[in-house]
Amino acid sequence: MFGAGFFTIAAVLTAPAACALEPSIQFHQRSIPQHLAPQALPSNFYDFAPEDYWAEPEDSYWLNFSNWVLLQERTQGERMGQLGQWADRTLSGESHSLPLNESYLRLSFATETRAGTVLNFEPEARFRLDIPTARKKLRLVIESESEELIPLAERQRDRQLTEPERSSTGTTGALRFLGQVGDSINFSNDFGARLHLPPDAFWRATVRKNWQPSGDWGLLAQQRFYYYHQNGWGSRSWFEARHDLGKGWEFINSSELEWVHSDREFVAAQVFSVSKRMNNRAVLTPRIGVLGESQPSWRTTEAFADITWRYRMYGDWLFGEVIPALQFARDNSFKDDSSLVLRLEMYFSGNIVRRN
Repeated sequence: MFGAGFFTIAAVLTAPAACALEPSIQFHQRSIPQHLAPQALPSNFYDFAPEDYWAEPEDSYWLNFSNWVLLQERTQGERMGQLGQWADRTLSGESHSLPLNESYLRLSFATETRAGTVLNFEPEARFRLDIPTARKKLRLVIESESEELIPLAERQRDRQLTEPERSSTGTTGALRFLGQVGDSINFSNDFGARLHLPPDAFWRATVRKNWQPSGDWGLLAQQRFYYYHQNGWGSRSWFEARHDLGKGWEFINSSELEWVHSDREFVAAQVFSVSKRMNNRAVLTPRIGVLGESQPSWRTTEAFADITWRYRMYGDWLFGEVIPALQFARDNSFKDDSSLVLRLEMYFSGNIVRRN
């Protein structure tokens, strides 16, 4: 009994001493807003006085315009997605739709200065309504323009032009039947019409193949045949080679040959470009190109050079572009014609994946 009591008393007396040897540390975690509060940071951290932290922003034209742009993305992007999904469900007869249809709306404001003359900002609009689940391997596609009816020279210099300089082809609607041969050859057949009075029926067939002969090279070939009731038939052959140069640089070689039935001639384009991703917002793309035609004999009709600096200004839907360009056209005796295009572009879509 005495021994047990002795050990009990010894344990009680030594326990506080053992506990006293362990330090008592209390952690107080502060949130990020607390760390960045004006009163918690030095006065030179902000470029305004701490008492102005909660002040209302001053009204200005730029603030009103930027708020309007942000509002349009939230409202129009959701509307485009809902429109595509509604049409998808209606035409397919299904109660659900695929989340990634390719419906989009592009709105731009662009201005061009040429020979010292600054033009007004011109609005630009392009759209596509793509219905991928109307039936298996069948799509309904409504687009704002007919690519085949746009001259080759205009397509190659599309970003250099503003809306008044572009050809007006009208909206088209088509049923697209999709197919595949093997793992890399895709083909499609479109049957549709240009949506104006009287309607202009058309058909086009496209075969597309891409492959990678090596890790740094990517090749893409495309052949298209088409027929428009009012413009006749035509064909386009297109080839592209891409090579990764490293450090964010990519080399692109593009060749295109087109038969223009109305002029009974071939037109061709050869374009070399490199693309450099400067950071996660900016992409720089210099290009040089040569255009030619086969009538009265093969000859050069135009040469051009441009540099496109494209900057992602907000999120993944608001972009700015600066495009200085030089054009040497046969119609102008190959004299240099310089231009500078400034563009603000908004891309509205209900999809997660968006295009640059």
